[in-house]
Amino acid sequence: MTKGFSTEAVHAGEPDRQYMDSITTPIVLTSSYTFTNMDDVLDYVTKKVDRFEYGRYGNPTTAVLIKKLRELEGAEDAEVFDCGMTSVSCALLGLTQNGDHIILTDDAYKKTLMFCEKVLPRFGIETTIVKMGDYDQMEDVLKRRPGTRIVLSESPTNPYLNIADMDILRSLRERFGFVLIVDSTFASPYNQRPLEQGADIVLHSATKYLGGHNDILAGAALGSKALIEQIRDYRNTTGGIVDPVTSYLLLRGLKTLAIRMERLNANATAVAKYLESHPHVRRVYYPGLPSHHDHERARKYMRGFGGVVTFELEADLKCTLDFLSNMKLFKIGPSFGGVEALVTHPMTISYYDYTPEERRRLGILDELVRMSVGIEDPEDLIADIDQALHKAVTRHRISPRVSQPGV
Repeated sequence: MTKGFSTEAVHAGEPDRQYMDSITTPIVLTSSYTFTNMDDVLDYVTKKVDRFEYGRYGNPTTAVLIKKLRELEGAEDAEVFDCGMTSVSCALLGLTQNGDHIILTDDAYKKTLMFCEKVLPRFGIETTIVKMGDYDQMEDVLKRRPGTRIVLSESPTNPYLNIADMDILRSLRERFGFVLIVDSTFASPYNQRPLEQGADIVLHSATKYLGGHNDILAGAALGSKALIEQIRDYRNTTGGIVDPVTSYLLLRGLKTLAIRMERLNANATAVAKYLESHPHVRRVYYPGLPSHHDHERARKYMRGFGGVVTFELEADLKCTLDFLSNMKLFKIGPSFGGVEALVTHPMTISYYDYTPEERRRLGILDELVRMSVGIEDPEDLIADIDQALHKAVTRHRISPRVSQPGV
């Protein structure tokens, strides 16, 4: 019987009967596992008996987590890591070797860009950065660099929430034979299914929507067994494992993923519509809005549009910072995907060490704000934004915009 997403989120990967008949998967806190006798050891090493040996290679709590993630993403295999960036680094290093070439889209997480541009060259691995959505440019690079090993794209992207065209990427992959990796952190398996749409590997910072409570760091990579085995071998050698307590907390978070995402999708849509109508907001970036340039693409590939809304104020830097400081319900802080509302200022929190020219080249404006709605009542979220904006623009005597966004 085919089960719905919420049912799978609760029950997938869980054994029929837990230890001591508990409802939840127990936390197994051990670094090593013992053998009954040497015959037991020989069976393990010669017959590849499925059992646990040492904590870096597996844990019973984590094994249940991997099974649940695999079912939710529709993947053949999965592996988990101690944070999202470990999943990125292990995937790229585990699947490449000296002399390989990678293509990365430019509207990507800052640390992913830094890893590809500054770390991978030390291993003889080159990266070409192409503009997100410019598939003609990507095809030109693929023609000039035959044998490109990996194409990595986020979807949605950070912070402008651009959406990858999976049909084009799948077609390019079939023609040029690269491994297509999609970082789907901003979507979650509830909102988007990259593997079904042609990706070979999907990555998540499980710190965000999958965990959902701003209390863990974790990452995940999912895909074919052959590719995940290569990534797992690299992870097993270098470390970066998830501890059993984090696995337990991530299991707990996944059980409410569907109902959290439904609320976050609805809240973000309400906030985005409010912001788009506000006279002191210049532009809103949310793929659920018809004004977003990738709206039709988002409707094609996504069930919901996520809990992050990015926007530009009709204001200067001082007014923007004052607006952020005036917020009460939204807490100032990085990250997203939890039950609490957060707001961040990319220019100061993520790109303060960049020159103004570098920030402009990346589209990081002084008045750019990124919000992660929580599961609070939408009326309260909007009221908090409204009072903070009113105080800031009144204090700094900022005039409202004349025309509507996009006009």
